[in-house]
Amino acid sequence: MAKPSPKIDIRTSPYIRKAPTVAEIMRNVVYALMPIAVYGVYQFGLSALLLMITTTLSCALTEQLFCTLSGKKSTVSDFSAVISGLMLSMSLPPGFPLWMAAVAGFTAIAMGKTLFGGIGFNVFNPALVGRAFVQAAFPVSITTWTPAFAEGRFSELIPSTLAIPFMKPLPTEAWSMTVAPDGYTGATPLSLMKYQNIFTDSEQLLLGMTNGAVGESSAILILLCGGYLVYRKMLDWRIPAAVITGTVLTASVFYLIDPTDYPSPLFMVLAGGLMFASIFMASDMVASPVTPLGIFIFGLLVGFLTVIIRLFGGLTESIMYAILFGNAATPLIESYTQPKIYGTRKKGGK
Repeated sequence: MAKPSPKIDIRTSPYIRKAPTVAEIMRNVVYALMPIAVYGVYQFGLSALLLMITTTLSCALTEQLFCTLSGKKSTVSDFSAVISGLMLSMSLPPGFPLWMAAVAGFTAIAMGKTLFGGIGFNVFNPALVGRAFVQAAFPVSITTWTPAFAEGRFSELIPSTLAIPFMKPLPTEAWSMTVAPDGYTGATPLSLMKYQNIFTDSEQLLLGMTNGAVGESSAILILLCGGYLVYRKMLDWRIPAAVITGTVLTASVFYLIDPTDYPSPLFMVLAGGLMFASIFMASDMVASPVTPLGIFIFGLLVGFLTVIIRLFGGLTESIMYAILFGNAATPLIESYTQPKIYGTRKKGGK
């Protein structure tokens, strides 16, 4: 007796699969951010933890406030406000005053998201809008850095953390000398490069053994967290790849001109917040291009501006403004990079 042939299930197209919801995507982004957040707390202690809590609560409460005022259903549960709060905290110094962090969170949601109509309509990355606002409003606090891995970071707060609104905080230098007497320095790799022409070793940048913002941690860790989102198909890897390519190409030109005066392309990629921002901020699904050529142009533009501002601008870090400029240029980029529809003629053709 012949064995029955295996059953073949034949179906007609289209083959539709259930797409992940916004909440599912955002929740996975939170999962990807968690290891970086934990490492940031390990680097800078209790002040970094309170900073993350403050910005996240500020963003969530602001989102709830505007939903209530507009009579709309609450969107706090979609985790988009949580992501904005986490990414905002990771772009700030660990000793940033908490009241300023709350202002940054409010601005991120109110001006960067709600003003444009909510999630899916924001022209700019909300976290970067909040960061840009406090950069202009509180330039001293946002450029005041404290040492990483200080001995007393889990028993004491950085004095500026609990600064009273509109009052001058206690000197951070005195605290730093107390908790980290064996080599105090608040200088970041980018400030050492810009003002002292000192280039930090790549090994330190890869492992996160440097000072800086809470999210400027190990480049290896950031890549692994980004790789998780790529694996889950929740991150377009072409965007960070294009940003890094633009950075390398631009930095290589200056490095070839004078390697003693300009940093190497590898330093430019690993230093500061470029790795974190290119993976988690430049890849904003709403504010970045979707056309293949547009993604490449967007990334080259962001990388080019980052290097130019770092080398010749007044700021040590510039990835924030480079991405915001790229966000503003996205509609124009997409209008000129629309793929040709198969079967159509050229404009004006017969």
